[in-house]
Amino acid sequence: MKIITTLLLLSLLATHKPMQKKQFLIVGTYTSTGSKGIYVFMKDPATGRFTPTDTMEGISNPSFLTLSPDRQYVYAVSEFGKNSPGSAFAYAFDRNAGTLAAINQQTGTGTGPCHISTDAGNRFVFTGNYNGGSITVLPVQANGGLGAPIQQILHQGSGPVESRQKSPHVHSVNFSPDGKQLFVPDLGTDKVMIYDFDPARSMRPLQPAAQPFVSTEPGGGPRHFVFHPNGRYAYLVLEINGKTAAFSYANGRLTLLQTISGAPADYSGSNFGSADIHVSPDGKFLYMSSRGDLNTISIYRISEKDGTLSLIGHQPTLGKEPRNFLISPDGEYLLAANQKSNTIVIFKRNAETGLLTATGEELSIPAPVCLKWVE
Repeated sequence: MKIITTLLLLSLLATHKPMQKKQFLIVGTYTSTGSKGIYVFMKDPATGRFTPTDTMEGISNPSFLTLSPDRQYVYAVSEFGKNSPGSAFAYAFDRNAGTLAAINQQTGTGTGPCHISTDAGNRFVFTGNYNGGSITVLPVQANGGLGAPIQQILHQGSGPVESRQKSPHVHSVNFSPDGKQLFVPDLGTDKVMIYDFDPARSMRPLQPAAQPFVSTEPGGGPRHFVFHPNGRYAYLVLEINGKTAAFSYANGRLTLLQTISGAPADYSGSNFGSADIHVSPDGKFLYMSSRGDLNTISIYRISEKDGTLSLIGHQPTLGKEPRNFLISPDGEYLLAANQKSNTIVIFKRNAETGLLTATGEELSIPAPVCLKWVE
């Protein structure tokens, strides 16, 4: 009897397939070109294709999104013009159905909010306001909604490129791996501002760090910022000059290691529009998108020894204006959002070489500008 029972158990184990996690792609857009708002897609585990599950209308220009750490809520900026006060929206996300439900909206984030993030405890939401040159802090309520702004920090200064750097332009708000510091690249001042974060200071959770900022190349235009998975290195896109800056990070301080161009060797132009930056999950490669004349993803190898970069290749994004992109959590795919060709193009990533190959699959969405992955 024991032998029969054991054989039956082994048979059941052999035929049992573990439940596959549902995977969703959430897309922020610019609505001025025909988009309806925020789009949600589910990835079919059998075919790998994406099918739509929801569209959230009623929000103007949801140009950047962030997810709460538990993936139950989505927060979006609503990016208005230069003289209009920006807004932030909160949504509940159904991780089974792939649908969004509006919770609330808060105005007064600051003009031109272009980036948004949350702390690890989802106690506060932070917006980076491009036109206002400021950071705004909003408390998160018990239902996941947003309270009225409680803190706003205005940057000061300018840069040498008169057409782009007459005043501060905050471009992103990014937490350190331990969640204790917020790093804020400012395109207008050529600085990454650094703030200590303490949630116990409920009305003023941010204050300047002991190292209040780190300067970058004059005229570079700091934009997006990302940490290496090991937490010891960080990387910054310089939008105006098309370069990437590499830093070491220890004891709450950044130290510049290197500034390296992301342009092809034969490129002689100056219209870079460099935009987004991500490290592969294995920490071996760095990817940076450029718009302007190039419309490419620059691919860098990361030194295991010291975190510095070597440029090893470029991948055309097969579209125009790759403002944003993401790497799937398993590192297998890179999805590039081409704002001006209304496509998200899917590439296969070679884990050994870091290079990209088009899969032939793409999604058609009006003006996609922010991609977020949910499992």
